[in-house]
Amino acid sequence: MKTQMAEQFDMFSESADGNRQISRGAARSAKLGNQNVGLSDEDMVRHLSETGRYRILKKLVPRDVASSVRPGFPLKGIILDTETTGLSARKDEIIEIGVIAFTFDAEGRIGDVTGIYGGLRQPGVSIPAEITKLTRITDAMVAGQSIDMEALQALIEPADLVIAHNAGFDRPFCEAFSPMFSGKAWACSNAEIDWSSRGYEGTKLGYLIGQAGYFHEGHRAVDDCFALLEVLAREADGATSTAFDELYQSSQRVRVRIFAENSPFDMKDHLKARGYRWSDGSDGRPKSWWVEVTEEALDDELHYLQTEIYRYKDADPIIKRLTAFDRFRA
Repeated sequence: MKTQMAEQFDMFSESADGNRQISRGAARSAKLGNQNVGLSDEDMVRHLSETGRYRILKKLVPRDVASSVRPGFPLKGIILDTETTGLSARKDEIIEIGVIAFTFDAEGRIGDVTGIYGGLRQPGVSIPAEITKLTRITDAMVAGQSIDMEALQALIEPADLVIAHNAGFDRPFCEAFSPMFSGKAWACSNAEIDWSSRGYEGTKLGYLIGQAGYFHEGHRAVDDCFALLEVLAREADGATSTAFDELYQSSQRVRVRIFAENSPFDMKDHLKARGYRWSDGSDGRPKSWWVEVTEEALDDELHYLQTEIYRYKDADPIIKRLTAFDRFRA
């Protein structure tokens, strides 16, 4: 798995940053010119930033659980992350679940953190070495550990929306793990936010949190959930809305999945270049190339298939309409 797994499996993986980072301790002992200068942390950060030669990252401090919930945020959200023994929800197992519960409103404004849960679980097999390297979770750490289902359900059951940074990965694992996750609306902060339009150079949390001006202790589920919460809630200069608002509004829209079943083999490169993915049929979907589009784009996409792929105006590919309750399932 190694590098390939990091690309496909853990959408929260950190990435090396060529920009220099300094700690507060280093800042206090820094020299400007050839003289020691007794500056405050804030003054030192300002000075280094103004040189244009440094980029300063601030350690992300997790939000506290609110002692009393503010009114005006009637909806309940969950940010969830899992660590598992592999990539297949059919044969691999969850070894860690992290959850943060929070309130929000219909305009996509985040209110308060209302609950946190993080738990380890001993799987039925030894944790593969590549998973331990990726997650830093060892067999010794999970020995005798189990998920507190009652505590987890207390957070999941009232949730109006469950968010994962790779919901297509996390949702199948969660639904295989417990029926409490079935019937919930899910959103994917990786797939349903246009991060590039917000000035981000990648979609992994390592890119997102770094470009937002923070660093955090990654690869543990609850830590990653808190990091994602801050990126979603961030009010960036020039942006008309937060990333969370974009995500929530996207989750409310119907998407249409089109299956280009029996499309000509020699057109596969054209379909792939247009964003279609291949399904081998093992997950219950038709064995075909498929894509998801908005309702507004459906007619144009069908016209493309009829004229460019099938070259038959009466071609009628299979379509399936999906809501947040259906998307990202196995």
